[in-house]
Amino acid sequence: MKIKKIAEVLDAQVVCGEKFIDNEVVCAFASDLMSDVLTLESEQLVLITGLTNMQTVRTAEMADINCIVFVRGKKVTPEMIDVASENNTVLIECKYSMFKTISMLHEAGLCPVY
Repeated sequence: MKIKKIAEVLDAQVVCGEKFIDNEVVCAFASDLMSDVLTLESEQLVLITGLTNMQTVRTAEMADINCIVFVRGKKVTPEMIDVASENNTVLIECKYSMFKTISMLHEAGLCPVY
């Protein structure tokens, strides 16, 4: 699924990495525990989280995740945008709960990691 379709399905706002929205993701993982994210071995992954801090962006960088969807109406900080820009990471803000976000993306055809 293209990242731009993720944003469309969720009626969400891309706040960083607009030039990468034509990139594909194969699966999704949802968590607020960044230690769980570090256990993943999957490429072309979108991370869905409500944790809006630098730890999230740094964890995505370490795990080679290039797209993060922030749920529950959480807003990213300018510092997060700066780091994400340096790493070509797409940041998306979504108004829905994590549960609804996951269900909408699954219904649209996005698969879970496991």
